[in-house]
Amino acid sequence: MQSQLQAATEPDALAACHILLNQELAKLNSRIRELLQAEVKLVDEIGRYALNGGKRLRPLLLLLGTRMFQYQGLRQIDLAVVIEFIHTATLLHDDVVDHSELRHGRLTAHRRWSPEASVLTGDFLYSRAFQVMVSCDDIRIMRLMADTTNSIAEGELRQLIHRRDPELQEQEYFRVIHSKTARLFAAAARLAAILCGRNEEEEQTLGDFGKHFGTAYQLVDDVLDYLARPGTLGKNLGEDLAEGKATLPLLHALWNSPRQAREHLQSCIRGNSQPEAGEILRIMENSGSIQYTMQCATRETETAERHLGKLPDGVARKSMAALSRWNLERCN
Repeated sequence: MQSQLQAATEPDALAACHILLNQELAKLNSRIRELLQAEVKLVDEIGRYALNGGKRLRPLLLLLGTRMFQYQGLRQIDLAVVIEFIHTATLLHDDVVDHSELRHGRLTAHRRWSPEASVLTGDFLYSRAFQVMVSCDDIRIMRLMADTTNSIAEGELRQLIHRRDPELQEQEYFRVIHSKTARLFAAAARLAAILCGRNEEEEQTLGDFGKHFGTAYQLVDDVLDYLARPGTLGKNLGEDLAEGKATLPLLHALWNSPRQAREHLQSCIRGNSQPEAGEILRIMENSGSIQYTMQCATRETETAERHLGKLPDGVARKSMAALSRWNLERCN
């Protein structure tokens, strides 16, 4: 598996998935526009702005899962909207909490409009998502998504508690990202199995794939916060550290650096020193922290692909595997 992951990856795996699911994604985007309509026009305006430019990665997992099991109905479109609305709502809220300036290379909604408008639009997206969910009339879907949104909120609170905390341990860091990021990936994949009436084992397997893929995705994002070329990630480099977030590359550097460097990193996390990108990167390079984080991401990807191997072979499964490898290649 390791050699397969290190082999050349199709550079356009994400684009290939968009082509494969072109019709479904067109219906998804149309349904998004329809469900954004509200009496308060500002909701539609901010919602369209926030939903424009995303990769639709989580809906892709749901749509690929239904393609894998040859689903013939129409409810996958509404559930894909549910996933994207919930994801976007969390971003709108997070950007306000984090005072973020950029999202997808553009001003965040709270900077372009106001924090109040951004938060309330996020609330609208959450409530609209649950309206759509209820229309599916499936208690398993509603239970899964209720548990998922609760987990996301808990993860965000855990992250807030540990802001500017240089004592954060790796186990707790992973607990945070499993809740705030991986859980929605897992739910998106798992919804496909529920919708297709698959057995509990297949549902769990798809969910496990999503969980490990989502974990790897967050790990790569944490690396890109320090390494991405301008415009690649769509936010300011070093923003996590500036916000006091001790992500895995920084934590590993803390644990594996000489005393002077460690004390400097602790001071930066606490907000007592101004972080300088070149110096932080030098410390990370000396401690092998970027490599360590990517090794963790690779391990998560390998685990995700092992789960995929238990599912029906075909173009959908191959596309999921390609997406998981594409994620690792984002750092190149």
